[in-house]
Amino acid sequence: MPAKIPAPVTLTGRHVTLVPLSMDHLGDLFAAGGGDDEIWRWQGGVAPRTEAELGATLTGLLEDAERGTYLPFAVIHRASGKAIGWTTFMDVDAANERLEIGWTWYGRAHWRSAVNTETKLLLMTHAFDELGMGRVQLKTDHMNLRSQAAIARLGARREGVLRRHRRRPDGTWRDTVYFSLLAEEWPDAKARLGARL
Repeated sequence: MPAKIPAPVTLTGRHVTLVPLSMDHLGDLFAAGGGDDEIWRWQGGVAPRTEAELGATLTGLLEDAERGTYLPFAVIHRASGKAIGWTTFMDVDAANERLEIGWTWYGRAHWRSAVNTETKLLLMTHAFDELGMGRVQLKTDHMNLRSQAAIARLGARREGVLRRHRRRPDGTWRDTVYFSLLAEEWPDAKARLGARL
């Protein structure tokens, strides 16, 4: 029996709540990461310098969500009640029980905090335990060592590199590093992530 196709849902943890992303989050998101080149360096584009620029990116993501390409979530920091980034389910293949967690970013103030660990714990718990996925994959630029380390800390296994996979906005070529976690690996990873929180 195939896995379930993800639908908009709210996922709540101790530090963050993931809610369906909407234009209502734009102001908070710009405050969290607008104009920060280091955040947007690995997102395939130039840092938005105005709220309108970020709004155009957000509009594009929401249009892709309407077409079923992404299921985006706003990451709400529970202590402040503010949206501090977004993350998505993408490349969903329910028949083959797999999906990807990607296009994730958080405001720099929340790097190396509980935010990423809990966000991924909530998403993977939903994917494995509620949707019945057998594989969750994550990928990143081969030059983004911070992201690779964060993915490895989740318990995901590095699978390999797709060379010359995608052109960056500056015209250079990105190699893409793939990681995955399988359903049979999930219980141990889930316990480790819970303990880290």
